[in-house]
Amino acid sequence: MIKKISKVLIANRGEIALRVMRSCRELGILTVAIYSDADRKSMHVRYANQAHHIGPAASSESYLNIDKIIEVAKLTKADAIHPGYGFLSENAELSKRCQEEGIIFIGPTPEVISTMGDKITARKTMINGGVPVVPGTKDNMDNDESALKAIKEIGLPVMIKATAGGGGKGMRMVDKEEDILESLRAAKSEAKSAFGNDTVYVEKYITSPHHIEFQILGDQHGNVIHLCERECSVQRRHQKVVEETPSPLMTPELREQMGKHAVAAAKAVNYQGAGTIEFLVDNDHNYYFLEMNTRLQVEHPITERTTGYDLVKEQILIAEGHKLKVKQEDVFQFGHAIECRIYAEDTDNNFMPCPGLITHITEPMGLGVRTDGYVYEGYEIPIHYDPMISKLIIWARTRDEAIERMRRALYEYKITGVKTSIKFLEKIMDCKDFRNGNYDTHFIQNNEKFLLAEDEAKQQFEDLAIVAAFLDYHHKIKNAQIDQTSHKQNKWKEFGKRRGMYRSSEN
Repeated sequence: MIKKISKVLIANRGEIALRVMRSCRELGILTVAIYSDADRKSMHVRYANQAHHIGPAASSESYLNIDKIIEVAKLTKADAIHPGYGFLSENAELSKRCQEEGIIFIGPTPEVISTMGDKITARKTMINGGVPVVPGTKDNMDNDESALKAIKEIGLPVMIKATAGGGGKGMRMVDKEEDILESLRAAKSEAKSAFGNDTVYVEKYITSPHHIEFQILGDQHGNVIHLCERECSVQRRHQKVVEETPSPLMTPELREQMGKHAVAAAKAVNYQGAGTIEFLVDNDHNYYFLEMNTRLQVEHPITERTTGYDLVKEQILIAEGHKLKVKQEDVFQFGHAIECRIYAEDTDNNFMPCPGLITHITEPMGLGVRTDGYVYEGYEIPIHYDPMISKLIIWARTRDEAIERMRRALYEYKITGVKTSIKFLEKIMDCKDFRNGNYDTHFIQNNEKFLLAEDEAKQQFEDLAIVAAFLDYHHKIKNAQIDQTSHKQNKWKEFGKRRGMYRSSEN
């Protein structure tokens, strides 16, 4: 049964809220934005058809407040909710509440979110579905003794991970026996603080791993396809920095095998919507299930660019009850795409967040360039949320051409007022290992000296260019203000002449 969606509330903010709204507008669907005290001037608030205040700046009182979000959805008569990524996007309770309130949740069922959100349950499900997983524990480690025993059986090095984790939180790598208990306690403490759940499990640490994920789509009729892979091995503190597709590591045979297992993983839980199956791959092309993200990924645009499918539109059509129109044999990639995440952070100060007022921004343009962002001149980046400013997505016919285009686009990308990661990303594009496609998840730490080295001559030249542009910008504003004042004065003089308030110079 098809249930046509007419209005969508986006339970998110910033870049992803705008991204969802654009696809909705193309489909003729109205949108509702929600915003906190800190986001009153955010671009997604301006773009939506309606906007409603959701609470204070703290996410726990605004973007994570399920009761308030449902209340706004009912108030605005929104018949669907899109969670974006982050915040409540993988929260089974929001999906369940939508079911109870008769609101369409644009995502999987609460049962699937719960199953795949708990890493131990997900591992068991994948094993039962015939999907290869990293050797590790299958149950919660209740005490230090059970943890020590499990780790000795698996063999060092190992990764200790939070079962409810994500984004590198609640995760520790252990390669020395004397560090096991300290790392275990630190992981449990961090997991408890981040997710309210201190349950952890242990996996064998894969040496020189590649982080490769497959984009999948599943409808309500049992059809599942994959849209090929994304290479996500350029990471800092287990968080992705640069992604590309196709992966330099991939062969046609490996893509076919991993794609089949990605589809099998989705079918094992009767998955509905857009999701991602993440794998770890070693240098010998052995691969293992890592986790499933039951939502849209930050890096989804590079898949869109090489396959031609709008993933947000596909999510909406699936949520309405439509069957997938595309079959697996119809999926192919054209060209190469790279995404760089632009953050407001100080790369010279341990990548500390750098919120503040954006005084000038020039975004790159040209063939094959896409910028998904939400900031503008005069916008103040709040301290309360993730410091990502935008995503720069590049497409070209070949990988070499895509890298050169990204280098050009990063050079054109100018932001003043806050420090950004743009120069760090330029260094990545210049790094030999990246250019050769010879990298794994240790790429940044292995090339740290090169990536963090400062090119003084280039820096001074670009600083002067930015200062000159900034001064020119303010000079134009000042002249515009003078012209405007002169124009107003002339209008008043003309008005005065008509009223007899001024004498003509001829008299």
